[in-house]
Amino acid sequence: MDHEAIPIPELVAVVVGLLLFAATTKSIADRFRLPFTVMLVLVGIALKELGEVGPAIFRLFANVSVEPEVILFVLLPTLIFESAYNMDSRLLRRNLAPVLTLAGPGLIVSTGIIGLIVWAATPFDLAAALLLGAILSATDPVAVIALFKQMGAPKRLTILVEGESLFNDATALVAAKILVGVVLAGFFSWDAAMSGVGEFFKVFFGGIFVGWLLALATGWMLGRIYTEPHVEISLTTILAYLSFFIAEHMLHVSGVMAVVSAGIVMGGWGRTKISPTVANYMNEFWEYMAFVANVLIFLLVGLSVDLPALWHSLPWLPWVVLAMLVSRAVLVYGMTPWVGRLPGSQPIVRSYQTVMFWGGLRGAIALAIVLSLPEFEHSELFMPLTTGAVLFTLLVQGLTIEKLMRYLRLDRPPLSDRLALLERDLAAQTKTLERIPDLLRGGLFAHPIAAHLEHRCKRNAERIRERIAGLRHKEMGHQEELMLLYLRAFSEEQADYQRLYHNGHISEGAYRELVAVLALQIDSIRYQGVLEHVRTHHLHRLLENRFYKLLDRISWDWLAKFGENMRTRRIVRNYEEVLAHYQASGWILASLDRLAAAESIPADVIEEVRDRYSNWHRLAREQLDSISAQFPEFVTVMQQRLSQRIALLAERDATATQIENGLLPTGIGETQIEELSRQLDALRAPKHVHLNVSPDELLRKVPFFRELTHADFAEITPSLKQRSVAANDDIVTQGEPGDSLYLIARGVVRVLRKEEDGEEHALSTLIAGDFFGEQALLHDEPRNATCRAVTPCTLYQLSRKDFELLRSNWPTIDAAMKETDKARQG
Repeated sequence: MDHEAIPIPELVAVVVGLLLFAATTKSIADRFRLPFTVMLVLVGIALKELGEVGPAIFRLFANVSVEPEVILFVLLPTLIFESAYNMDSRLLRRNLAPVLTLAGPGLIVSTGIIGLIVWAATPFDLAAALLLGAILSATDPVAVIALFKQMGAPKRLTILVEGESLFNDATALVAAKILVGVVLAGFFSWDAAMSGVGEFFKVFFGGIFVGWLLALATGWMLGRIYTEPHVEISLTTILAYLSFFIAEHMLHVSGVMAVVSAGIVMGGWGRTKISPTVANYMNEFWEYMAFVANVLIFLLVGLSVDLPALWHSLPWLPWVVLAMLVSRAVLVYGMTPWVGRLPGSQPIVRSYQTVMFWGGLRGAIALAIVLSLPEFEHSELFMPLTTGAVLFTLLVQGLTIEKLMRYLRLDRPPLSDRLALLERDLAAQTKTLERIPDLLRGGLFAHPIAAHLEHRCKRNAERIRERIAGLRHKEMGHQEELMLLYLRAFSEEQADYQRLYHNGHISEGAYRELVAVLALQIDSIRYQGVLEHVRTHHLHRLLENRFYKLLDRISWDWLAKFGENMRTRRIVRNYEEVLAHYQASGWILASLDRLAAAESIPADVIEEVRDRYSNWHRLAREQLDSISAQFPEFVTVMQQRLSQRIALLAERDATATQIENGLLPTGIGETQIEELSRQLDALRAPKHVHLNVSPDELLRKVPFFRELTHADFAEITPSLKQRSVAANDDIVTQGEPGDSLYLIARGVVRVLRKEEDGEEHALSTLIAGDFFGEQALLHDEPRNATCRAVTPCTLYQLSRKDFELLRSNWPTIDAAMKETDKARQG
């Protein structure tokens, strides 16, 4: 809006008036089931016309002019951040190939097709036609996404449409900026084209990096704040606008991509940094902010429509609309089938393609770009042609997309969701029947009314049971029943982990690992229809192991301490994960009958799931027993911390109950709750954990150390570096060069050899007091086997240099090693 043309009081009046009309329009649209965003555009057009010819009260709206800075710097960051924050980042990663193809190369292709058609049918030269093509290639499917949410559209379709829009906004802005330079220069050169490609990559990925970096900094700050809603919400608001401002205005990279990156990071990793009590406030705040930004943008679209200019552009407008539709059809029907053939990509079915084609609406970005254009030949036609194209997509495509989705049967929820809705209705009827005696207990409620209600509920319940039975008979077999019960169990398990994390019983790292594993299992059921049991990320473990081995080869003391600290943290996290899994699987076993009864699941399916969870529960118990045996001091510390937290949580809950019942003054009670919350936060996770392994006590278990004197022992131990290893980690790997010998202080190690057939075969099992790795040092050859930790282990590492010194100074140790080596080779 032009701040110079409209005084501040009148500007405030305009904004308040627009919000008032928006609220009224929202009520009408909800009541009569009309598309809200399309209604806003029509209201905006009506307000402008009334401002020019109607009562004086509407004249303020006729003077409103839309400035691109208002859309780009005020409204757009809110819309983009809210959309990225609420986007399912896992589902986005699964569909990143088609999203980036449509948003990157796809937008360039679309720009070319629109440009060529417009160049052939209008007075524009080629450069100007391509510029219009770039402007009209940016999709803005806000109205479609809102419809998707109302209709329960498939999540993958939603992520494809919304993800493309988020990424191609940045591509369109960069492409338009480059083409504006070509239009103003009046000529095209390959040097300029190559420079433009380089500029695009710098701007696009530079924006991603800026947003990622600022999101990490914001998450770090949020992690040090607990239950401060105003501060936490303010930090996310600052992140949305600051990332856009720094990227766009200061570093001259993509502000849109910075906000997209920041929103995705905060919506995934950053959610665990937000206090549990603030999470709902955060969601409601950003939902309202996005609502305000949306209504203002679509009202401004309507206010920017110049009907006389639009009328004069009619000879060329149909060609522009045709060019948009043709380019969109080529993009969706031509490119997405090829993307679906890439490794790791899922094909996009034709029904999805059709909705993506017809749902490619245009909106705020196109309007912001065209408003920021400088003057050039035929530039006066850009505004009416752009607004005309935007209006066509909103009024024609936006009003018909719902019918198209119903025709394609994409409004039908998945089988599990349909069954859940029926079971919800059945549960509601059951609860109503349970409450009827309460109505009659006082003797004041009319018995005929209660009897009629009871009869109606029983009849409805019977109908719902028949529908559930019919659904199961027609669409569900044993496998579908099994997967449905697993989905319900995993949902409960996820809620259990969330409760443990919010109560501070497990750390953020453990919580994220557990939830990530559940997400992989749920995705496997939803998209492949099978259960994929995963309890660790193998690639992540492999990278960690290589990192630790690299640190072991560096002789700097501070790096050695850093590596040992990292290993210790890993063991702590593993213990938290196993303990949480043990508790959650126990809770699922206790509630399995209730879950199965709610779903009316057959007995054989229940027993199969029960057997699986019983096995998980048993394995977790064995792992806990193993960790307790290996590190009793550590387990004692962890249990003491847990007991202190449980006591503090009980005290906080009791205080909150007294405040609610009016037994404790609010001010005093809230002060006590804040103090208890601070104490709980201090106990949230162990900052420094020591495994308390004494070399003098543990190394004497090693056979060739037993005969040494105390003086000799004191001389040897400084050469030994303590190493902590998590279960299933490879300590040494077959084929790698060997530069250290390892002594087992605590734990169990399995010796494995990979044969020519590629299979690993167990050779032996080593326990406390054993050593390994001496053959590579004695014979100067690569490792001939892999040694893998079966349980969490405490080891002592002896380098090649110290090994040779030890052999020369203590012949008894050298003899013991050679004897063991001879026996192992034999």
